[in-house]
Amino acid sequence: MGSPEKNQNNGGFFATMTSGLSMFSSAMHRSVNGSIASSKERDGYWKMMQSYIGSDITSVVTLPVLIFEPMTMLQKMAELMEYSHLLDQADECEDPYMRLVYASSWAVSVYFAYQRTWKPFNPILGETYEMVNHDGITFISEQVSHHPPMSAGHAENEHFTYDVTSKLKTKFLGNSVDVYPVGRTRVTLKRDGVVLDLVPPPTKVNNLIFGRTWVDSPGEMVMTNLTTGDKVVLYFQPCGWFGANRYEVDGYVYNANEEPKILMTGKWSESMSYQPCDLDGEPLPGTELKEVWHIAATPPNDKFQYTYFAHKINSFDTAPKKLLSSDSRLRPDRWALEKGDLSKAGAAKSSLEEQQRAEKRTRESKGDQFVPKWFDQTDETTPTPWGELEVYRYNGKYIEHRNAIDTSDAIDTSDVQSIEFNPWQYGDLS
Repeated sequence: MGSPEKNQNNGGFFATMTSGLSMFSSAMHRSVNGSIASSKERDGYWKMMQSYIGSDITSVVTLPVLIFEPMTMLQKMAELMEYSHLLDQADECEDPYMRLVYASSWAVSVYFAYQRTWKPFNPILGETYEMVNHDGITFISEQVSHHPPMSAGHAENEHFTYDVTSKLKTKFLGNSVDVYPVGRTRVTLKRDGVVLDLVPPPTKVNNLIFGRTWVDSPGEMVMTNLTTGDKVVLYFQPCGWFGANRYEVDGYVYNANEEPKILMTGKWSESMSYQPCDLDGEPLPGTELKEVWHIAATPPNDKFQYTYFAHKINSFDTAPKKLLSSDSRLRPDRWALEKGDLSKAGAAKSSLEEQQRAEKRTRESKGDQFVPKWFDQTDETTPTPWGELEVYRYNGKYIEHRNAIDTSDAIDTSDVQSIEFNPWQYGDLS
């Protein structure tokens, strides 16, 4: 398979740790202080990487901060809300098939934003991210498990609720890695109570060690209306030689009898369009292809290839009053990296990781189990194409917490940036 066009950014949809490995390989040629590493040191790095071949490397590789972007995976979960107006339209739509056109276009829309080169920070156990001031949405995500790494998220406005439990599974293949999204995503449209289930395609990160890193997500994305049995199946075309077919997405909306009703086509890097079709999947006479989603303008020459919405997510403009001290924005390593201080960011990252290990020791010495605040682990284990998933459910406590704060007049919001980052269950980690 050839590489994609040279002028495209790198990165990947579910790249919790894979998107930076190519940069890690270049870093292998330098020591920590920036000097050229010896051949013995390089050989040691190569042996380390080779020992991971065939393994799930989601949380076993410690990577240098120079390959990171100033954002965590909890914040990246919120990026799916950029084009949330499509879910609003799905909720308002009376046509059950057009409802799936809007909702599946929303699911495709995030792929453009997730093709960035940089690796997000892995969240600390108990870390959270809150977002307000975007289309009336209240968003909360929380790191609910450290081994295996798992996150849960909930978003809500007047039109929909969005709930996700995310656990990644990877397979390192030497110069590439396969990433399997072992997760469950559910969207409930409030007007009719329709529940939509999303299964995204797997991702393959190519040229990790040699060549220019690029990401492909070949395979099917399936969104099913669990209420009616209707579904949409979109096929993400694999990238061919010289970038042929890269970004292309094609498929159909089917009724419960698996008869095609609407064809969909486009590129996840640009736009999606739809057209009514006959039972053979051919466009109906007298109809035309209509665009349903188009990417928004992006900042030119952005250092981290951020969209305008990514900057919005990362800013305190989207933070609510009395931000939780466990919020990702407050992480000292993320904050230092955003300010361009790599040395401080690296030291802060190491300190946070050591504090996380210290809290684990404290918890185990007390015989305690970690309990998330905003999500409850259920007894449900759901099958996915890549393994079983323990399901976490939003417990409703966050909206009660937020309502109490928003209706209070005694909240000091003068300097939210001065809040000390603290996701810890135990205060004294000395």
